Amino acid sequence: MKVFTGLVPVVLLASCSAYSPASIDRREVFQSIVAAAGASAAIVNPSFANAVLQPCPKGNCIRTEWIPPSGMNKDAAIASLRKALESYPQEGQNSVDLGGWTIVDDFADGTGRVEFKSGIGTFAKFFNGGKPFIDDLRFEVADDGVVAVRSSSRIGDSDLGVNQKRLNFLVSKLREAGWSAPDPVY
Repeated sequence: MKVFTGLVPVVLLASCSAYSPASIDRREVFQSIVAAAGASAAIVNPSFANAVLQPCPKGNCIRTEWIPPSGMNKDAAIASLRKALESYPQEGQNSVDLGGWTIVDDFADGTGRVEFKSGIGTFAKFFNGGKPFIDDLRFEVADDGVVAVRSSSRIGDSDLGVNQKRLNFLVSKLREAGWSAPDPVY
């Protein structure tokens, strides 16, 4: 991975100089730096040409990267990833995603999106107007097969570990197929 270096020092100094440690926390400083600098301060993998996945701004989101087995190209990586996704039970697993899931964007351009729905229980009825909570799982597959991943809840500051449980399932399936995938962390 590389960091764009041209604008970063100037943006860091300009962005941080207005904040005192007592008035703002580090997360807010980082978010203001990224907002002020745009993509020029982001850490990027040059193999991701589109860079469609946004950074994770809050505690209900996980961003990670999965590496396919050696020699696997983009098309094979998508097929392997799709197989892992299709093994995810429609009735959910580990007490999450009890309302099923749907592939919304089908990797036609190297990106994919899956919507997961919580079961409609008392908690959802109370907090979300009787509708299930919906989470988005997004992928961007580079030409070398490396997959950028972002799993996030659409609303709220906490997901009660749902994104992590979902990604743990998928990571275990991909590891069985020879992928290198770190344990998901917020």
